[in-house]
Parts: sequence; C-alpha cells; structure tokens
Amino acid sequence: MENLHGQTGTSPVNNNMDNVVVGIDVGTTKIAVFIGKKDAEGKVKIIGMGKTPSVGVQHGEVKVITKTAESIKIAVEQAEKKCNIKVTEAYIGIAGHNIKNTPQRGTKIIKEDDHIITQEDIDALLEEQRNIVLPPGDSIIDIVPQDYIIDGETGIIDPVGYIGKVIECNYNLISGDETNVHNISRSVALAGYKVKGLILEPIASSESVLDANEKTAGVCLVDIGGGTTDMAIFQEGILRHTAVIQLAGNSITNDIKDTCRIMQNQAEALKTHYGDCLQTEKQQMTVIQIPGLKGHENREVTLYMLSGIIKARVQMILQQVDYELKNDSYDKMLIAGIVLTGGGSKLQHIAQYTEFITGITTRVGEPDCVWLSDSAADCADPIYSTGIGLVLKGFEAEEKALANKTQGEKKTVEEEPAVVTEEPKKKPEKPKKPKTPKSPSQGGFMDAVGKFFAKVLNESVE
Repeated sequence: MENLHGQTGTSPVNNNMDNVVVGIDVGTTKIAVFIGKKDAEGKVKIIGMGKTPSVGVQHGEVKVITKTAESIKIAVEQAEKKCNIKVTEAYIGIAGHNIKNTPQRGTKIIKEDDHIITQEDIDALLEEQRNIVLPPGDSIIDIVPQDYIIDGETGIIDPVGYIGKVIECNYNLISGDETNVHNISRSVALAGYKVKGLILEPIASSESVLDANEKTAGVCLVDIGGGTTDMAIFQEGILRHTAVIQLAGNSITNDIKDTCRIMQNQAEALKTHYGDCLQTEKQQMTVIQIPGLKGHENREVTLYMLSGIIKARVQMILQQVDYELKNDSYDKMLIAGIVLTGGGSKLQHIAQYTEFITGITTRVGEPDCVWLSDSAADCADPIYSTGIGLVLKGFEAEEKALANKTQGEKKTVEEEPAVVTEEPKKKPEKPKKPKTPKSPSQGGFMDAVGKFFAKVLNESVE
C-alpha cells in the first residue's frame, strides 16, 4: 500500500508493526470499511473507518455491480482520509441466502510405513477437497475441518504427530452461489481494489464478538443484519454449523411501513428509536405522530402497536433460529448460550425474547477491538461486528500465509543438497625414466678421451 502523498508504505505482511489490513463489509443496507494495523505487541487496532448506504445489494447479494462499486469506493475513501493510507487491497465479507453448509469426508493414503503425519499432509488432504464436484452454479467459499480418523481411530482433533497410513477428515464444505461470488469480486475490482480473500460474514462477526472460551464451551452467534440473519455454531473451538435465514432487519422495517402506511425511511426511524420486542400496557399510553405527505394528515402510531408489529416478525426469525439449533441437537451443546449481534440485535428486550423462544441464555455482543480515533465510542456497535471481524480474520490469514511461506523456504533449504566444490583433477604425469647416476671420475676420463679423438680427427681432415 502507499499513502496519500504517493510514498510507498508497508504492504500487509505480518510480524511487522506497520502492516495494514482492510476489511469491506458489503451489506444489504450499508457498506462499511475498516482499516486496521498491528502495534509492536501484536495488538490489532482500527485506525480508519468509512460507511455509506449500500446500493445494488439485495438480501446480501450484489445485483447491480456498478452501483455497488460506487458505494464501495465512497466508503473506502472515507476510511482512507481518517488514517492517511491509500487502500489497494482488502478482505471482503460474503453472505446471501444461497450459502450452503454440507458435511463431507476426505481420505488420504500414506505410502510410507511408520510415517509421522505432518501439517503438510493435512493441508494437502484439505486442498484435494477443493476438487470436489459441486452442483452447477455453486462455488467453494471455505472448508472447515471437524475431526480426523487415523487408521480407524475416530474423534481426533489434531492429527499432527500421529503415525498412520490412512487419514480421513470430516469437514464442512461451505459453498455459495457462483454468480454472487463473481459479482462481489467484480464490484470490488471495478471500484479499483484487489480482493485479498473472501470470508463468510458470520465467521468474521464471530471473530470480533466471541472469545475463545465461548467457542470452546459451545456458542451460537446470531447476526441479524439488514437482508439476512446469519448463524454460526461453535463447539470445542470448531465451527460446527452455519445457516442463513432470509428474514432480518429489512423485513421488520417493511412490516412497519406496510402496516402503518408510511415511508420506508420513517419506518426505519421508528424501528431504530422506539423498536421493542415486548408489548406492555404502558405502551398504549404513548402515541407517536408521523408527518404525512403534502396534503395528508399526520399518522398516529402507539408504541404498543409498533411493538406488536416488531414482535411478530422477530418471533418468525427466532423460531427459525430455534429450528436450526434443535434440528441436529446443537442446542444441547451451547454452554455459552446464544450471542446476538448485527443491527437487529439493538432492538429493546431482544435478548430476553430470544431466551423465551429458545430456552437458551442469550446476550448481545459488541465488537471487541482497540480504536485509534475520536469516533471509538460510536463505532463500538453491533452493526460493525462483521467489518471489524474481517480485519481480524484478514490478519489471521496473513499470519498463516507467512508461516507457510517460511516453512516452505526452510524445507527447501533443508532438502537442497550441499554443493561441494572439487578441485580440478590434474592429468597424471608420465613417469620419467630414471637417469643412471654417473660416477664423477668415470665421467671426467671419458670426456678427455672424446676430446682427444675429436682433435685427431680434425687434424687428419686438414
């Protein structure tokens, strides 16, 4: 990334106090952008935030790419101005009513005897599952391991270090509509940014709202957004189940609008400021006047009537949540209960009403994060759980990618044979014939004789 002054900044690389990760929540009612960085102690801090109404998105799915791209760009530019950072890439949240959660099993055969299972074996097994044939129009979003079976031994959570020849994995295959995945990516690209990764929104929300103890004990996150209500169930720290309910905040707003015969924005304001899931006799005494259109009289709505409208729709949402929990007996494993988040969780008494419908203890969860801005109090809000969670999951993905890269480099160095430089071999010299040593006295006599005969020969010629 580079800053607004054109200087090159630090790109998102982990283990660096200056690294930056961006999360973009493409919601039905809003586009929310968050920019986070890690300090020297590894703590994630949010340094920039931008928000704008979402245009072109229906029930969590992008329908009009150009309009959604414009909304994304506006929100990103707002966030950039807060921290003087130029955004080039981001992690994007994905939801929608076509999200599916399918249990699958994968198998890997090890050829060597006494092989100790490594993380590379597990990664290879999961990577093979991406080749599974999906129904036409579906695309894989994530693969979530549940447990492993090593040579018939079941219930293994972490198989690394075991000895075995047959590794089996039970996993949840999370898939979504291929068109929606494509449209989200196209919208972000058209806005001028690179998609670093797609993250399922309820998983992102859980990262900012739930703690490790809750995920271990067993907890259900219910994110009531504008277009959909997303569920994520955790147990033993593992994502066990996800579900998407096609009723959410917009359904409540539409009910108020149609019943009271008022404008959409007026219905939204009524829900936001006076919305309650419980009806009381006292509410009948409070009357709200809603301005009529030009030439029309004001409309009057009692809080009792408003609460009745809201309660009916919230009941439908919670009954579907209860069905998902009881369908596979997940309700029996939720020691930490239900945690509500998202804009719909801000309705008065919704936690109490959820406990009444499901019989499970419930709380409302806000994102847990450190802010470096004056608007920290305004941003610690359940409606931002997904956006902040995208930043946290983005950092997690960066760390994993860096660890894999480091491990790969280390393995390459270990496996690469050492280079030995040998001196060039010299050609063997032919052995010289040893000279017969001459005796000094014998050598002098023979020389004298040779000279004498040479002299005689010369004199004769002359």
